[in-house]
Amino acid sequence: MNEQTYQLLGFNEIKNQVAQHALTEEGKRQIQNLVPSTSIKQIEAWLNEVEEAVNIIEKSSSVPVHGLNGVTFVLDQLNKGILLRPEQLMKIHSLLDSCTKLKRYMRDKEFLAPRISTYVYAIEELPDLANEIRKCIKFGKVDDYASKQLLKIRKQIKIEEERLKEKVQHILQSKKYKSYLQESLVSQRGERYVIPIKKEYRRKVEGAVVDTSASGSTLYLEPVELSIIQERINRLTLDEEIEVDSILSYLTGLVESHQREIHLAVDIMIQYDVLFAKGKYSVMIDGKKAKVNESHFLSLQKARHPLLGKEAIPLTVELGNDLQSLVITGPNTGGKTVTIKTVGLLTLMTQCGLLIPVEGDSHVPIFQRMFIDIGDGQSIEQNLSTFSSRIKNVIDILVHANDRSLILIDELGSGTDPGEGMGLAIAILEQLHKKGAMIFATTHFSEMKDFASDRKGFINGSMEFDLETLLPTYRLLIGQGGDSQAFSIALKLGMHPKIVEKAHLITYRENKIYTNNNPETKRAVEKQVSSNRHVKKQIKEKSLNDNKIKSFIMGDNVKIGPKGDFGIVYTGPDQQGNYIVQVKDEKIKINHKRLTLYIASKELYPDDYDFDIIFKSKEYRKLNHSFNRKHMDGVSLEHEE
Repeated sequence: MNEQTYQLLGFNEIKNQVAQHALTEEGKRQIQNLVPSTSIKQIEAWLNEVEEAVNIIEKSSSVPVHGLNGVTFVLDQLNKGILLRPEQLMKIHSLLDSCTKLKRYMRDKEFLAPRISTYVYAIEELPDLANEIRKCIKFGKVDDYASKQLLKIRKQIKIEEERLKEKVQHILQSKKYKSYLQESLVSQRGERYVIPIKKEYRRKVEGAVVDTSASGSTLYLEPVELSIIQERINRLTLDEEIEVDSILSYLTGLVESHQREIHLAVDIMIQYDVLFAKGKYSVMIDGKKAKVNESHFLSLQKARHPLLGKEAIPLTVELGNDLQSLVITGPNTGGKTVTIKTVGLLTLMTQCGLLIPVEGDSHVPIFQRMFIDIGDGQSIEQNLSTFSSRIKNVIDILVHANDRSLILIDELGSGTDPGEGMGLAIAILEQLHKKGAMIFATTHFSEMKDFASDRKGFINGSMEFDLETLLPTYRLLIGQGGDSQAFSIALKLGMHPKIVEKAHLITYRENKIYTNNNPETKRAVEKQVSSNRHVKKQIKEKSLNDNKIKSFIMGDNVKIGPKGDFGIVYTGPDQQGNYIVQVKDEKIKINHKRLTLYIASKELYPDDYDFDIIFKSKEYRKLNHSFNRKHMDGVSLEHEE
């Protein structure tokens, strides 16, 4: 099973859809790297895990899986002599807090998920580490109370800063400097307070020149009274940095001493992320767990192609025991290719531990290898090269196929002389059948029906065609071969019977009488015209529906086209269908046509979730909290948009 197989069957798109439900980048990568297993015990374990994840999601869609934003990068910095910064330590604390919540959450789900709920027991909560980080780090910096020494230093810095401000005001109001000043103001150059002195009075004021105006007529000078205080502040600031580094060194050492437990917690969090991503995707496609076997028994009951959604026509097919090969005949565009792709894709999904959209009691055999030969739709001018490349592919299949292979071949023998192509197709199928492989083959050769009927282990199939509506139904019929329906369609549409009879004689070397002297012919044509009108009406209605404003609510996770960015809906829509969407730290007005629902709000947040955490700044929330606790004179709270 190689990349070409995944591409032809659409399995890469399935992985993309599953990965969209993952919250961590590591989880998304693991999903993108999914490969099918050939171990029945491994596959059964995977399927049981996902089934339990679905049970939890259906009971409670809000699963506390941490996003792990930047945590793995933080862990990579350990043991390199690098101090963890306050914001990095907060990421570790956030992870530990999420682990505690996840353990509490999963302990309540043991009756729903007895297997996966036990995984949290491997997580150590590390309360001492969490408490130390919480005590020392607040609002993204080392807190004053992280140590007595730091508190003392910062108090001294504040005292000296107040002295500096008082001294500045004194200088501005002093008559001593008034005649020397270019203007009565104090500015800053770097971290130093300076006053603008006229150049000619440089020697009248004691201090250091820090800067000069563009014209050179004004000198920005730091008076000696200010420089003395500033130097004391600088020394205290240096002491503060030393003490902060000491605290960060202590916290970094604590994290390093628990890195094994933290790495394990991250791994388990990623494992849960992958599991619940699979589970959410399974809920989306109404997936069920298929029973797996190693006895070459395939039974898909009302299976649907997951990429076609509700438009997919249910497929029911069963092979096994003495019947291992299905030959599907019938008209083009009848659904033959989609049928065999559905079988291959659902088999791949099952062997990767994904639930599949089936009903009832479905069984999927485990294959070691899957071989596919499906035409690429090249033009007539390229038929020779197409035929050559496909024959090379078939030769490779003949060499490597065995009794644990699934083989999907579309339009076998096409692209060359019909007689020779049909002969090659029969010979190839016979050889593959001798190897014991399970085969799904489509063909347009009517002679293949007789071959499949006469050979042991083969069975005919066809795609149903409705002669009344002159349209394919896309339903697979097992046990009977299909016809091209060309002659019947020609008659229904009014072609003269004599022309159809001549065509039959040329094709089958036999005479047959065709007639359209019955009212059914006219009714069929009228029905086709009516059907065409109905289709046009549906297209018109769809166009009107496309202009309706899409509905989103606060908290919906939406995908923004065409770049594929993600955001959270804040408010909307307005009369033009625009929503306010928070993308990273910015609120942007975006039209509903550019938005696609990714994960609904109800799947991300509990009913009582405070969305101010997402959409409001820390300062706003802190002030709002203070207002709720007490009245504050002279302070107003301005609503944030």
